[in-house]
Parts: sequence; C-alpha cells; structure tokens
Amino acid sequence: MPRKKAAGAAGGSGGGGQARGSIGRQMLRSLVTGRLLERLQAGEAGPFEAIVALNENFPGGTTAAGDALRQWLTGKGDLDAARIRALSSNVICVLDSRQLVELSRWHYGLAGKAGASPVYRIWEDGLIEPLLTRSAATVKADAAHRAFSALGEGVVWAVVDSGIDGRHPHFASDVEGIGRIRSLELPAPVEHIDYTGSAGGALSDETGHGTHVAGIIAGAWQAKRGRTKRVAGVMTLHEGEAEPRISLAEVERICGIAPLAKLVSMKVVAGAAGRVSSVLAALDQIQRWNEFGRNVRVQGVNLSVGYPFNPEWFGCGHSPVCVEVNRLVKSGVVVVAASGNSGYTTWVDMNDRVEAGFSSRSITDPGNAELAITVGSTHRDMPHTYGVSYFSSRGPTGDGRLKPDLIAPGERILSCAAGAEKARYGNGALYSEQSGTSAAAPHVSGAVAAFLSVRREFIGQPEKVKSIFAGSAMDIQRDPYSQGRGLLDLNKALQSV
Repeated sequence: MPRKKAAGAAGGSGGGGQARGSIGRQMLRSLVTGRLLERLQAGEAGPFEAIVALNENFPGGTTAAGDALRQWLTGKGDLDAARIRALSSNVICVLDSRQLVELSRWHYGLAGKAGASPVYRIWEDGLIEPLLTRSAATVKADAAHRAFSALGEGVVWAVVDSGIDGRHPHFASDVEGIGRIRSLELPAPVEHIDYTGSAGGALSDETGHGTHVAGIIAGAWQAKRGRTKRVAGVMTLHEGEAEPRISLAEVERICGIAPLAKLVSMKVVAGAAGRVSSVLAALDQIQRWNEFGRNVRVQGVNLSVGYPFNPEWFGCGHSPVCVEVNRLVKSGVVVVAASGNSGYTTWVDMNDRVEAGFSSRSITDPGNAELAITVGSTHRDMPHTYGVSYFSSRGPTGDGRLKPDLIAPGERILSCAAGAEKARYGNGALYSEQSGTSAAAPHVSGAVAAFLSVRREFIGQPEKVKSIFAGSAMDIQRDPYSQGRGLLDLNKALQSV
C-alpha cells in the first residue's frame, strides 16, 4: 500500500548539536520523528536504535531503496554492518547523532533529484510491552464446536509475543471429542523464531504472557481418568483487600477457542519488554512465508503487545508497526490486536494530588491500525451485566475512527501458566488466571481460526472476515467507543455465511 505522509509528525524547537547548525531545524524535524527526535533535541548523542522507513516511490520500489540505503550505510567505515538489518519496508540499524546528521544531509542532497531519496522517515526502535474456561461459552465457541466442528484444523496462527512454552501439555495431548493436539508442529517452511536472542529460544517463555495467550487461541488438555487433576492458580480479590488473594483450584478439562489450530511462536519479548523492530521483523517474515499474498500459509496473527500512542510523534495509525499491520492485512492475513489497558488511568494534578478517571482516545499501537481487528475487554461470563472492563482502552482513535472493533472476555481468564506466572503459584500449577486486553484479543484470534477452518473460502480475505465478525457481534448496549460493534459471537458469525 502507498505510505501516507505522517500527519501530525513530531514538532519541537530544533535538532541538537550539529543538527541545528548543519541541516537546519525544519529539515531534521521532517525526516526524524517520534521519541528519537525528542532525544536528539534533548542533546543525546546516542547511539540510537533506529527504524529507517523506506521510500515506496523510489525507482525500483522498496527493494531498490533498501539496497541503496544499505550501500550508503555500509560505505560508512564506522558503522557495524552486522547491526544493519533489512526488512521489506524498513532498515533497522544503530546510528549516533553525527551519523543521523550525515544521513539527513545525504537524504536532502538526493531529495530534489530525479532519483529521489530511498529514505522516507526515521523512527526510534522503541519498546513494546505485553498488554495482558468459562469465557469460551461467552463467545459461543462451545456451540460452534458442537454444531459446526469449527476446531481450527488446517489453520496456522502466529503468536507475536514472549514465546510459547513448548513443554506445556496443553499443546501436545490427546483429548476426548477433539482428537490429537499437536499445536506446535508446523508445516514447512513455517517455523518458530526467536527475535530476542534468549537462551531458551522461541519455545520458551520467561514471563508466561505468550503461553497464556497461545493457550486461549488453541490447544486443549484433560486429566487422565483415574489420575489426579492438575491445579490452576486462581487470584481472588476480596472486598477491602488491597491485593488479590492467591489460591489453587483443580482443572479437569480445558480447551482453546480453536483447539486444533497450529501456533507459530514468534518471540519478540524477553523479560518486561521487546523492540518494535522485532515485531516488524516478525510481520515481514510472515509476508515471506506467504510469498507476499500468493500462498497464504499463515492465516492470522495475534498481537497482544504494544505501546501507548503519542500524537506528537506521528499521525494516528501511521507508525511503522501500524503501516506494516495494514500491509499484512492487504496481503491476505487476519491481524488481531489488543486495544490496550489504558482505559482507567491516574495522574498528578497541579496541586500534587493523585487523580484517577476513565480515558477516551486511549487505544495503543498497533491497535490504532485501520485494518486490524482491535479488541477490548469485557467480563469473562457476565458481559451484559458488567459491560466493558474498566481497564480496557477506549476510542475513538486520535484521528476520530471507531475503535475498538470488538470486545471479548479479558477478566480472570484461565489459560496456560509458564515461566514467572507459573512460579507465582508454585510449579505444580499448570494453568492460571490473567486479565487484560492481552487475554481478550486471543479469543478473537481463536474464533477467526475456528471460522476459517470450516469457511475456507474466506482464507486470504481478512477484510471480509473482519466485516463478518463485526456484523455478527452482540450489542451489549454500551458506548460504541467502548464496546466497538459489540461482543464476539463465533456461532452467529458461522451462521451468517
């Protein structure tokens, strides 16, 4: 898709150090944007992790633009070629303030010529964070399993998150009424990828976030007859208590929304956060597996990670990750994104008093992407009574679009425990409860995977899929900028086509 000019890009009084005197304030501001510009204006010298977005109008397209930029970058003797990574639409590299100035000079030296510059804009490679089975019945997945055998078979879904614990029995078991679960066995050439360099690789999960998300989408487990049931960690908040009370409960059987779907672990978070460039690399890899839409091997992506949107950095929905999400959807892949957990925030007023309240226009990236299915949160089994979760980010988007698109259960959702989350309850805990729009989004991912497994004519048509699910959602009579089109309803979506 043509890249739009980022309206509302970063402002400020000018670049730092050499930038002010050599290329001018306006020139720097129109090329470098977001937090990277803020850091330059504050006088930081770097080095900076940078995302250089390529100019799609460059002769030969982004491929030729990337070649030209890499040639220029590697021609600089003080740049480490090993730290220059080329994607389809971006080049990821490490630059200090002086090198940014030199790149800006080169860019503006070419801008007025017929060949133009290969560079479109330069962003900071910022941090993304995780946004964290009665809920299956809430979205009518149980009915869809029985009536349509919509179990996700033959559908491959990418989980761009903190990894998936490959040793968890939820992803490799035999379950009565469903069959043989082998969630992590993938068709070639698709494979699990770790973008963080962690010791355990893509099939490890130190935080437990990605494994919890994955367990909502797919997989299943049941206790063997005559054997002890496995325990789950449960958090219970009692009135008057500041912290939830942790207890344990037995689990006999649990099932993802699309139990037979295949899951691709694309690990972009290690510890508390990861890099935006890792998300971009994951989306780019899916494009390559899918041959840029010619052979859709990975049908969907779940993004329960993100960062708060700052309207001073770039036009809403035009950040690098939002652009790549839209591009991926146009190539035939469904992208489901969490709306964020900024619906209720605290702040300090001018009298140093802590205030709190609900926040509109609080959707986070990549939920701001126009073509993503952006998901807010509701109660796990009483959505009509309790409505939209207090923490769920509200719309509209910064430029006035309706978001979120749907809501799904996101409060105290029981799913797979791993890493720190498993240790929190003791290593005997196989499952645990977590809350957040991170848990709501995979309900939609699983529902779409289940839908595509029996309505295969819609594979490769994500915009039609989004329209079907939006049109079949249950209106729970809440504000549209809180609930979107309403509550996810898988059974109704299947009946509508």
